[in-house]
Amino acid sequence: MKQHQKLTVVLCLTWIVTLLYGEMFAFWIPSLLSCSWPSPSSSSTATDGAGDYVKVAVLADPQLMDRTSLRLPPKSLALEIAQFYTDLFMRRAFFASILPFKPDVILFLGDQFDGGPYLSDEEWQESLSRFQHIFGLKNQRRYKDIQVYYMPGNHDIGYSSLHSHKPEVVRRYEKEFKMGNYRFTGGKVEFIAIDALTIDGNQDGNLTSATWDFIKNVSVDVQSLPRVLLTHIPLYRKDWAPCGPHRTSPVINQRILRAVYDQEILYQNYITEESSIRILDLIKPVLVLSGHDHDQCTVTHKSNSGTVKEHTVGTLSWQQGNLYPSFMLLSASNSALSNTSNLEEAVSTHLCFLPMQTHIYIGYLLLFILTLLSLLAWPTCMRFWRHCSDLVGYSKQLISCNIFQGGTKEKNEDENCEYEMIWDAEGSMHLVKKHVNTPMKNSSDKGTVERGNATMRPTAKKIISQEMEVRMNVDMNVDESMTKLPIRTSKSKIKLIIHRLVQAFGMLIVIVAVNIPLYMMLLFKDWIEP
Repeated sequence: MKQHQKLTVVLCLTWIVTLLYGEMFAFWIPSLLSCSWPSPSSSSTATDGAGDYVKVAVLADPQLMDRTSLRLPPKSLALEIAQFYTDLFMRRAFFASILPFKPDVILFLGDQFDGGPYLSDEEWQESLSRFQHIFGLKNQRRYKDIQVYYMPGNHDIGYSSLHSHKPEVVRRYEKEFKMGNYRFTGGKVEFIAIDALTIDGNQDGNLTSATWDFIKNVSVDVQSLPRVLLTHIPLYRKDWAPCGPHRTSPVINQRILRAVYDQEILYQNYITEESSIRILDLIKPVLVLSGHDHDQCTVTHKSNSGTVKEHTVGTLSWQQGNLYPSFMLLSASNSALSNTSNLEEAVSTHLCFLPMQTHIYIGYLLLFILTLLSLLAWPTCMRFWRHCSDLVGYSKQLISCNIFQGGTKEKNEDENCEYEMIWDAEGSMHLVKKHVNTPMKNSSDKGTVERGNATMRPTAKKIISQEMEVRMNVDMNVDESMTKLPIRTSKSKIKLIIHRLVQAFGMLIVIVAVNIPLYMMLLFKDWIEP
């Protein structure tokens, strides 16, 4: 096989392995190697000895891109491509990294859409259809044994300042995703979901008062089970509060914007400190889960009932400012606790990371550049490596003659060694070692020149003289051929360059013909509904 054919095969195989990893294997790693269901501490100390738990997959901020995301014209090609690749990543993440864990409950912590409050009914329905396709919600058989719960986010229904002006936005959301305040039980753990977007609104508003009434009703109930508080907006944290080892972006401090005319919330990073303390005192959760921040954060809050840990789960999308998308696996004990003072032992969590899609695309780009350079420079590369191998061979021959052995060489009077210089057909010089039993020292032998143990024999001397004569003849004839040589050399170089470009283009066509169908197959096999 010729050298350029070998290079083509190597590049094809490299691309195949890279595409298989970037489009398929990378999404299997969380489910196979780096992630697993945590086991609650209570499962080993349960009173009924059941020792099992309910498995809850927690997802945050899918935030499906739309015309409000990148300020691109609706239905434009750029927007369609951005939506497709963003949706495809989340669909792969869900089916290859999350669903294989076989969760009993799937919980969305809000921001299912991006520009939800500002989309027309037609656009909103289109985003809803995409959302259902990404997470396979249209296939009822798949969710036969899985419960799915949703929470409203600010990108779904907006903040309290919008609710009074566009109540139809809230009604449209609740028609599909149900109310923002609810509670459900998973195993022996109670999950309390609150509509955090209305918490700090005007107390006279219907939605705000409804949320606080729900929280008060929860607080008056006898707490027989440990509670997990679910909120889209995180609880208040102090400025520059550390977020733990999983944080990759700078910490975001509290920021609240209010409307001038009615002081309703326009935007906020966290629930206010007063409201946060009040919620913790009324609900008394053992754990708080939140989203909104798009990055991972773990903080500990203090309340009258003790300390409670809050996990802010990072976004599921690679287009929402976080290079390390993530999801959380939560295990809720399915057994009654023997010690009511350690209710937090009923819940365990494990944060799992998804592939870094940006790094995968950067890898594709670097491999493409390397492919082009290899195809354009492969003759030079081959010649360079051939010269390197020749140099290594010469070095081995010299070492075998003990020229560089030990740094110093003691003279051995019992051995006389001769080295004959031999030129091969390519013009490379070789030293051939020969042993002489009896050294011949004759003053009449003027054709031999000695230095140390190396002897230049007449044969070598003759070859050198012949080579010098040839070089002199060449130098003498340079002037005569000076007018013809540049033209011939220039033409030959142009022909060589054209030949190499054509050959490189042909090699590139072969690589593309092999890998483009593979890429398209991998691309659409995950997008088409099975």
